[in-house]
Amino acid sequence: MNCLLCVYRIVLLFSSTCLLSIEVSSTQQGSSYFFYQQPEYPRDCKEARDQCSSNNLSGVYTIKPDGYPQPYEVYCDNGDSTGGWTVIQRQIDGSLTFQRSWEDYKNGFGFLSSQFWIGNDKLSHLTNQAVYELRIDIALSNGSSFYVNYNTFRISDEWMDYKIVAAEEFRSNWSCIVTTSTFNMTRCNCTCQKLCTDPIGQRKCYTECVETCVSKGCFVTEANSFIANGESLINAECTQNCTCIDNQLLCNTDYECSAAATCAIKEQIRKCYCNEGFEGDGENCASNVFKDCYEAYEAGHIADGIYTIMPTGWPGSPFDVFCNMTFGDGGWTVFQRRIDGVTDFFRNWAEYKQGFGILNQGNDFWLGNEQLHYLTVQKDYNLRIDFVHSSDTPYYQEFRTFKIGDESTKYRMNFTSFKEGNTGFDNYYGLNTNNGKQFSTRDQDNDGCSNLDFAERHKGGWWYTDYWCTHCYGRHCRHIEYGSSGCHTHGTGVNLNGDYNGGNGENIFYDTHGNNDCNHKFAEMKIRPSS
Repeated sequence: MNCLLCVYRIVLLFSSTCLLSIEVSSTQQGSSYFFYQQPEYPRDCKEARDQCSSNNLSGVYTIKPDGYPQPYEVYCDNGDSTGGWTVIQRQIDGSLTFQRSWEDYKNGFGFLSSQFWIGNDKLSHLTNQAVYELRIDIALSNGSSFYVNYNTFRISDEWMDYKIVAAEEFRSNWSCIVTTSTFNMTRCNCTCQKLCTDPIGQRKCYTECVETCVSKGCFVTEANSFIANGESLINAECTQNCTCIDNQLLCNTDYECSAAATCAIKEQIRKCYCNEGFEGDGENCASNVFKDCYEAYEAGHIADGIYTIMPTGWPGSPFDVFCNMTFGDGGWTVFQRRIDGVTDFFRNWAEYKQGFGILNQGNDFWLGNEQLHYLTVQKDYNLRIDFVHSSDTPYYQEFRTFKIGDESTKYRMNFTSFKEGNTGFDNYYGLNTNNGKQFSTRDQDNDGCSNLDFAERHKGGWWYTDYWCTHCYGRHCRHIEYGSSGCHTHGTGVNLNGDYNGGNGENIFYDTHGNNDCNHKFAEMKIRPSS
């Protein structure tokens, strides 16, 4: 006998959620539908095991069924106590497609060392030479597994389109037997008893299974499992909440995640979960953090420092801000600070959008235009600007109803009026020249001036204006030179994000219409709800 052995071991996924192995084993080798047999080859894996004592391991063997023109290799599974199983199909993952043509399924495809289909022509000859038992082994993605057996299994030839002509006397170790539709199924147990009968003249004992429904439940196709009455399950998109009631799966199609929630699986339960900074059932989520520094101050937090906030409508996770709780009436949300030249403020659009620097009292930072937008549109805020000249002279200005538009408006700045201050000039000049203007950076010129890029020339990101675009002035610390005629001009009355140690027009300045409006060594911008 030719007892060829290969030690390949095959494991195969039926789909992304199931492991499937289909095998046949002869239960009666004496009966044959054919008169031809080549005794030098075993006819199936059971004969291969019986004919050679060394063939008791699983692996690749050569067989030749009755009537088949030449020998071929198959994978034999001898892993259980009975052994002798001829594996006809196995899937592991999606690397081998099983969506094939008729010819492919006729001849077989794949590799015995991984995934394969043995071929319908081989399967027909194999199952028509004796009475075979079919076994299907399935493992679910949750680690559970089960098998299904048919005591009689036979496939016709190609002339009859490889029809299953015998698949009888079912048994299984799976308690969840499908008895109704794929959406609503009854959970049943199968109890078995042996019957010594001779239904097909084979002179042996057969096992008859009697189905007894001992519990109820609903089958969920997507999960490929049952849920008990009273249990619920959410679909993969979190758009349906299905509950098993009286063995019927009833689905609520109005289920929807809150805008502040994420559809996810946590602790093996899929549902809508509120994002960080929110609390609720996932369908409804409310912020559980402060909206600004003023709310934190009102709640009793009176120390300066970093606090976590979540403005109304903010689409992401809560973010940190620096809160000035000791200045004035307290509760100021600081969004800009200049102390030294360590942090570069000559940045691009994305950096000003997201923010940069280090959030603490001893460092420079810009909170971020996106954060500033959501902060200022949720309430009416006053803007306060504090700055100190190089001569140590302090100044301040306040403005009413300060708001920043969203990115589609280029973070346009608006405020209603000047409130108070000591520069003596902000009722007309100063920041008033920037009111209603769009934000500009070195890579996005939104100042409206066709012949000058003020963000580039003033070395910062700001709400620059075209007000003085074509003016010609004498040289001043806030002016930049343009043209060939010795003209100087400027694109803003306030440039708090300029170069800390910059030259004329590039430095930090605030137009007080005096001699102390340039080279400021400290600047801070902060907001507080209007009282």
